[in-house]
Amino acid sequence: MIKVFILEDHEIFREGVKKILSDELGISVVGEEKNGTEFLKRLSDIDCDVLLLDLNIPGRNGVELIEEVKRKKPQTNILVLSINAEEVSALPCLNAGASGYLCKDAALKDMVGAINKIMVKGRFLSSNLAEQLAFDLLKSDSYNQKKLSSLESNIAQMMASGKSAKVVAEELGLSISTIFTHRRKIFEKLNIQNNVELAHYVMENKIMHY
Repeated sequence: MIKVFILEDHEIFREGVKKILSDELGISVVGEEKNGTEFLKRLSDIDCDVLLLDLNIPGRNGVELIEEVKRKKPQTNILVLSINAEEVSALPCLNAGASGYLCKDAALKDMVGAINKIMVKGRFLSSNLAEQLAFDLLKSDSYNQKKLSSLESNIAQMMASGKSAKVVAEELGLSISTIFTHRRKIFEKLNIQNNVELAHYVMENKIMHY
């Protein structure tokens, strides 16, 4: 029996997911939550094979949440559900440790197949995403060599857009001192000196906020 936990704040969508999974033999929904912070408080007590994660879950940055779940429970398979297109958000999620990514407009149709594939092969990739990954493997540029973590990419984009360390800290649920520590590491990795240079780098390398 595949045990699935649903982390999704939209009730109608969550109920739709539960209905589909309840009709499937071999899949059992073992719990649900609508807030990322509350989910992490419960994480140690949650026993599931697959976490269905809304990338834009309230209370926590989605990519950061993936990283934290994989640190604390590395055996958990995470299937991300998002309104964002694959080319925008899938790679940061996979790099953070997610096992698969589904756009919500296709999620209800493809979700069961994705869950089963993850349990058998450890990863679910749509044909479009697989093609994108293959293309990215062929690319070699300074950004990949200086690789920022998913969280560092978020902070870089947010600060480059003009947000203060205080605002960034509040939006990501981190302390200001943590933001300044990440800022220093970002500057060291990119060999830049200030936020103006950071803004230029973010624009040139199309770093996105996820």
